[in-house]
Amino acid sequence: MTIDLQRAVEDFWAARGRGEYFPAGYFDRLSLDEAYRIQLALIDRRCAAGEKQIGWKVGLTSKAIQQQFGFHEPAFGCILETRPSGHAFAAGELIRPGFETEICVRLGRGLAGEVSLEEVKAAVAAVYPSFEIIETRGDPGQIALMLADNAQQHSVILGDPVAPTPTLQLDQVEARVELNGSVVASGVGSAALDHPLNSVAWLTHKLGEYGRRLRAGELVMTGSLVRQFPLAPGDHARANFSGIGTVEVLLRRDEQGNVTHE
Repeated sequence: MTIDLQRAVEDFWAARGRGEYFPAGYFDRLSLDEAYRIQLALIDRRCAAGEKQIGWKVGLTSKAIQQQFGFHEPAFGCILETRPSGHAFAAGELIRPGFETEICVRLGRGLAGEVSLEEVKAAVAAVYPSFEIIETRGDPGQIALMLADNAQQHSVILGDPVAPTPTLQLDQVEARVELNGSVVASGVGSAALDHPLNSVAWLTHKLGEYGRRLRAGELVMTGSLVRQFPLAPGDHARANFSGIGTVEVLLRRDEQGNVTHE
């Protein structure tokens, strides 16, 4: 049974204003296509209200994440904010937060439609070690509602960029993840659809279904190399990416936090 999309967008927008990100009336009602259309319409409204979309995320790309959520295909969301490595969020700033350990790329040229891995490689201008900061704003079992609510996205933490080179094989990059000084996971770039840039190619094709394309200057988060971890007050997460660098983020125990926007 299809829904009235215009009505659904209004309902989700009103619910968001009330701090209700997963409207209960839409549980088990949305198709994935409807969820994406709601997501994009809500992002357009947020941008009209003053925010700025600066890129895209591809999620659910690794077996570890797919098993964690019981969902076995990639998904996309929009990036509206970045913070520098070492940023500290205030304790009450985030809703049930967590982090994912990802290779992020910035595009030097636009991409549209069906593209090859070589075309994606030629379009990449910079590579970053990164964390995606996610929020669990509702029942994670409601995958369609999660996608409509921008796929858990809150922010992206970026380390220093490096230039792509022929010797930088992103599928072989190893990420070692520490939480409060203890190693909790490690993963390699090939965990994301066999190669992180396959995520970009998937995204380019998928966005075409919605009349969108990737633009020069945009960021693309290519998917977590390990499972998603929760972030509790007092936590300090750090990841070292071989050949790329490090990224870290903190969640304070109190309400003091430095706020910066790109």
